[in-house]
Amino acid sequence: MTDLPSLTDAILTLENRVATLTMNRHDLRNALTGSALIDDIVATAEWVNTCPDVSVLLLSGAGSAFSSGGNIKDMAERGGDFAGNVAEVENHYRRGIQRIPLAMQNVEVPVIAAVNGPAIGAGFDLANMCDIRLASTKAKFGETFLNLGIIPGDGGAWFMQRLIGYQRAAELTLSGRIINAQQAKEYGLVLDVYEPDDLMAEANKMAQQFASQPPKATRLTKRLLKMAQRTELKDFLDLSACFQGMSHNEPEHLEAVLAFMKKMK
Repeated sequence: MTDLPSLTDAILTLENRVATLTMNRHDLRNALTGSALIDDIVATAEWVNTCPDVSVLLLSGAGSAFSSGGNIKDMAERGGDFAGNVAEVENHYRRGIQRIPLAMQNVEVPVIAAVNGPAIGAGFDLANMCDIRLASTKAKFGETFLNLGIIPGDGGAWFMQRLIGYQRAAELTLSGRIINAQQAKEYGLVLDVYEPDDLMAEANKMAQQFASQPPKATRLTKRLLKMAQRTELKDFLDLSACFQGMSHNEPEHLEAVLAFMKKMK
């Protein structure tokens, strides 16, 4: 039995190599600040990397929202992560919500976001940190920081333009407008849109498909996909050759080849 990390405001399950993390502060619309969700997400990301029984991480929210991002009440009261002078707020961000993009960027398995409802501000950015986003027809997306007189301090300006290009990301960020799930699909922010009752089943279907692949090669492939974003081609090919040598010498490679040949017969 695999030991799961102890979480406070999220629920984590593991079945058939798929770890499912459900943000469970529906009373706060799964706000990332003013809750323990930052710690829970970071702890899960770190655990996934050390647990060989996990091949996919599936992320969703309990209740009607995926995540409302920052806690507006704390902002209004200048409390919590938003309290203090410039240096103190900077420290809150660096040691608080900015731990999420660093942790998510380092997750070694595919991460699927099942966006069940509104993903706003930092909640939108959290979805964009995942490898694949599937959305409910009830989902909405908004990079709404400027509407509140603040900037996307969680890394959102870094992630979104890499998904949909600078021009579209700039328009969504500078306007602060909220788009629906179908618009998000048209812009390339989500891969597909489903009825609410079908979302988790479809997300699990995709997760199980990924999890059925040879696990060590899957992790190496995910690492390569991330490294391709920041590595020159020559260096990337050298790394790919090294990873390929590792893959060819893993028992799972021969098992997969023999299974494929048997299926061909």
